Amino acid sequence: MKIALIGYGKMGKMIEQIALSRGHEIVSIIDINNQQDFESEAFASADVAIEFTSPTAAYGNYLKAFAKDVKVVSGSTGWMKEHGDDVRRLCGEEGKTLFWASNFSVGVAVFSAVNKFLAKIMNRFPDYEPTMEEVHHIHKLDHPSGTAITLAEQVVEEIDRINEWTVGEVHNPDGTVTGSRDNDATQLRIDSYREGEVPGIHTIRYDSEADEITITHNAHNRRGFALGAVLAAEYTAAHNGLLTISDMFNFE
Repeated sequence: MKIALIGYGKMGKMIEQIALSRGHEIVSIIDINNQQDFESEAFASADVAIEFTSPTAAYGNYLKAFAKDVKVVSGSTGWMKEHGDDVRRLCGEEGKTLFWASNFSVGVAVFSAVNKFLAKIMNRFPDYEPTMEEVHHIHKLDHPSGTAITLAEQVVEEIDRINEWTVGEVHNPDGTVTGSRDNDATQLRIDSYREGEVPGIHTIRYDSEADEITITHNAHNRRGFALGAVLAAEYTAAHNGLLTISDMFNFE
């Protein structure tokens, strides 16, 4: 399979290594300094482009890839609120293909299934208050993380007494703390921490006067994310439309 890489940071380089080890060909690498390569024959020849950039660049990258009829796999977060409707239209009405996930880790896919099942159970026990916490490296710009939002939306969907998620405390890399833990009982609070080079830790707690139930996913490194992105590219090459992890991994 011919793969283009959009974004060539730590994640892009790891994706390159894994893609090559699985017998794929990297035909184009686009980073901030060679945006003109979106117009190249090499990029247009790709079966799939794998995109890991920033919240501000992702949507524009999708449009440039779609203009060349290149399918996209993306792990960039922070763009959905502003551009989600247009991307859904492009994939639903104009035949474009985007596989988007806030997290490509196989372990997170399993964790997500556990989270949804646990929330369904906890809907029956109103004495337990759910909260969430996510920890990431200091280079991550958005908060809460896309993965945390995805997990939170699962909880909101399953628990009748929770109407929405809300931003809680944000512990910034410089040691300052913004936000608050003073949330309404109908809101699921997400606290965020930016520390060192942490690949990603996501925790969901159900706390009561009697006890606490906690589930956590702790990524040891970025390799699980990179492998998942390549697996998603392999899946996307044979499928069309707006695709998600639940399409590739069905745990029902």
